[in-house]
Amino acid sequence: MTSRAKEKVVSAFNRLFRGNERLDKEAGGASSSKAQGSPARRLLRHAGYHRDAVTPADIKRDQSTTTGSFFKKKSSASQGACAEPPSQKSVRTRRLMKELQDIEKSTLMCRRPNSQTPQPAFTVELINDNLYDWHVRLYGIDAESELAADMRQHSIEYISLQLTFPENFPFAPPFMRVVSPRIEKGFVMEGGAICMELLTPRGWASAYTVEAIVMQFAASIVKGQGRISKKTKGSNKDFNRHSAEESFRSLVKTHDKYGWVTPPLADG
Repeated sequence: MTSRAKEKVVSAFNRLFRGNERLDKEAGGASSSKAQGSPARRLLRHAGYHRDAVTPADIKRDQSTTTGSFFKKKSSASQGACAEPPSQKSVRTRRLMKELQDIEKSTLMCRRPNSQTPQPAFTVELINDNLYDWHVRLYGIDAESELAADMRQHSIEYISLQLTFPENFPFAPPFMRVVSPRIEKGFVMEGGAICMELLTPRGWASAYTVEAIVMQFAASIVKGQGRISKKTKGSNKDFNRHSAEESFRSLVKTHDKYGWVTPPLADG
């Protein structure tokens, strides 16, 4: 090939490259498929030069990085926007710790038979160091009541109660039962379950405190003419938590169906 022919070929290539570069600039966002289909691009690829080339591995890596970071951010954002409220357990814990502090500071007093000075109307102990299971000793029984006379006769200083607080406390009532002594009437049912509206889901309010519950029971048991049971100790086998829970479930179903009607005092 003569030198003049070579110059013509070079000139043709130069015009070809300049023309394609100008088209690329004008198109700005033209699709890659059209660019790749141009003669200049085909020629450059044939020569082994790949401008702005991206391999499938690069695409896969870039997509995985982008997708992973997107879902990670989205997940974080979702967790922030839809963060779960404080668990019922933490609410229950804070409330019960406050209740314990308030009981320790309480000025509610009563005069006990063997004491010359007023003493707390009731005391609280945790059963097996469990914050959600309380043992309450109730001393504050009306001294003029028949129940108080029975307690003095049998040398019983207090009524022992058990309060168990569910996970959704204070939005649901605690389960309370009489542990000892065995009580007849006084709105105390089988197993020591207690017939009080405020202890049922329908009658409960989260504003009720443990002190209010215990003192309401102290008033109700006297109003209901509660007495120490004269049954023998052998009959105490049905005076347990399981029996109390069954009695209380039956009570709740009855009141849910027929409403809350206070029975005559003669019926306890």
